[in-house]
Amino acid sequence: MKRITRKASDGGAGQRGASQPGQPWSERPWTSSYGPGVPADLELPKGSLVDLLDQSVRRYGSKTALEFFGARTSYRELGKLISRAASGLKKLGVKAGDRVALVMPNCPQHVIAFHAVLRLGAVVVEHNPLYTDRELRHLFEDHGAAVAIVWDKAVERVRQLPADVGLRTIVSVELIPAMPLPQRLALKLPIPAARKARAALTVGRGEPRGRPAPVVRPVLPWRQLLEAGELKKKQPRPTARDLAVLQYTSGTTGLPKGAMLTHANLQANAAQGRAWVPGLKDGRETVYAVLPMFHAYGLTLCMTFALSIGAKLVLFPKFDVDLVLKAHRKSPATFLPAVPPIYDRLAAAAAERGIGLESIRFSISGAMNLPTATVETWERATGGHLIEGYGLTETSPIAIGNPFGPSRKPGTVGVPFPLTDIRVVDPKNVALDRAPGEEGELLIRGPQVFAGYWNRPEETEDSLLDGGWFRTGDIVSVDDDCFVTIRDRIKELIVTGGFNVSPGEVEDVIATFPGVAEVSVVGLPRPGGGEDVVAAVVPIPGSTIDPDALLAFAREQLTAYKVPRRVVVLDSLPRSLIGKVLRREIRDNLAARG
Repeated sequence: MKRITRKASDGGAGQRGASQPGQPWSERPWTSSYGPGVPADLELPKGSLVDLLDQSVRRYGSKTALEFFGARTSYRELGKLISRAASGLKKLGVKAGDRVALVMPNCPQHVIAFHAVLRLGAVVVEHNPLYTDRELRHLFEDHGAAVAIVWDKAVERVRQLPADVGLRTIVSVELIPAMPLPQRLALKLPIPAARKARAALTVGRGEPRGRPAPVVRPVLPWRQLLEAGELKKKQPRPTARDLAVLQYTSGTTGLPKGAMLTHANLQANAAQGRAWVPGLKDGRETVYAVLPMFHAYGLTLCMTFALSIGAKLVLFPKFDVDLVLKAHRKSPATFLPAVPPIYDRLAAAAAERGIGLESIRFSISGAMNLPTATVETWERATGGHLIEGYGLTETSPIAIGNPFGPSRKPGTVGVPFPLTDIRVVDPKNVALDRAPGEEGELLIRGPQVFAGYWNRPEETEDSLLDGGWFRTGDIVSVDDDCFVTIRDRIKELIVTGGFNVSPGEVEDVIATFPGVAEVSVVGLPRPGGGEDVVAAVVPIPGSTIDPDALLAFAREQLTAYKVPRRVVVLDSLPRSLIGKVLRREIRDNLAARG
């Protein structure tokens, strides 16, 4: 398999005013709209994420780095655990350049494993632990990881992977041992609530193991990985240019593809985020990780960003209002990255229970449209600021944000981050720039722009243009103050609950259901922002389709957020003169039906 070795663009770093002929914003005029204290330029760290973590361990050694259900890990302890886990992975044969799969929710072991892999110069591959066998198989076939560190509830699904994916060893991670003793004891109580909570966190005793695995792979407990002792200091370290993470992102058609993010990409985006919020105090903030770290948004704005500023990172295996508000009583959040529905639910629950949220000074929303009503409710509850950001997995992920301050413009996604350049071009001829105010495709260049797609040279060439410009596939307009407004998407991704869903992937599954002749999957807007996945199906002549049975079938093949919310049976699908299915017409027709 051919690997892509293209280097990430330096982007704007050290290129003040860098431009190309015809580029209308060559001098970055948007910097005049930055919030108070935000620099127009930025000096980026020169090392790797390993150096970043080591620096935080030295500076904040005794301070709490991680908190999980009340159990705390200091920065000094975190550094030692990472070293031990790296030593254990080295004994399993992991070396520089190897891919190591992480299949876990947010937990201390996730953070430790992530940085242990990087310490060896290896590459982290993040996975949603709720993915089905089918979804996991494609990813493992693509990245070829030989070692996987897996939540025990997902181990059975990973064991089912066929022999040809190359997976040798599975390390099983239990969440409960990372919790404080009182919580561990409470989970053993013979009461329904305790049994339910335990079942959500770990594999139950006597739980069926499913069908026999097609190949025998050793499954080692996490604690055994840590028994190797600390890693020797002479172990070579990765450089900023080395690949750090493969983050899979849904394509417009077909299956997900791995975006290659370097150490420099991820460090740059964390530094850009830090510069965007000058009111933060290093070593004194508390960041809540309610976003999954297997998603680019949670990975950077929770883990990398928090650890870079010496913050206390409070980890939640999933978003749960009760868990978040309980943690908030003991360790009040000061910085909360999330999506609009989370802000709505937290504000409502806190008001109902009389819990104050005034400690949360800064909040950044992404992944979906941020309604003005959500901003007003949240800022009234906290007295802090809530702004919207924009980005993609390929931009590590944030490239544009509304300022924290009076210059922000609700309804827009803001202005480019420091060291970030944009162009708005004719989507059919990217050499032609649109004039300010005209709609066109958004191009982004900066130190956070990825290095390409893993094993996909053609798609890399299509997406990364000369000069380091990345084609986002989003149609935007830019006003006189350089604030960007998203108008439409060329790429027909569906954004639901903050996750991207490829219509093509869902269609491939539904097309195999008995009686389906044709299918088109679209996203319909939700009142509170985001979209619902909806499938329009045409039955084979003489057949009938039971929507409930079809949805049950889809749940066996797809992660929950990809499963359509409803199925609409049609006589035919609208097509263009050349036979292409007209998704936009289908979407408009279904929206009109209500």
